[in-house]
Amino acid sequence: QVQLVESGGGLVQAGGSLRLSCAASGRTFSTHDMGWFRQAPGKEREFVAASTWSGDSTFYDGSVKGRFTISRDNAKNMVYLQMNGLKPEDTAVYYCNTYPQPIRTTYGYDYWGQGTQVTVSS
Repeated sequence: QVQLVESGGGLVQAGGSLRLSCAASGRTFSTHDMGWFRQAPGKEREFVAASTWSGDSTFYDGSVKGRFTISRDNAKNMVYLQMNGLKPEDTAVYYCNTYPQPIRTTYGYDYWGQGTQVTVSS
């Protein structure tokens, strides 16, 4: 069963921090590379960060490198995104999913959770 539940978003001032959490289906995702993606109003969904299943390798978009840190706890079926030094341009709905390809539903459509809203005020 596909399960992706993001949480931890909120409204913060520029320079603040948030820690996003993603609860994923262990059976489906525990051995998959996982990533965080975001979609700002009027923009396409974009890649933010990813981690291999073991957590030994991580990848970041240049816009967040040095500020964001992805981590995972496979035993708890959780993926995290620690966001520091937030900027207004980080404002978006954040989603987690398998990486690099989103998980598919039984019917072949990309599956996305509800995401969690991150709003950074100036």
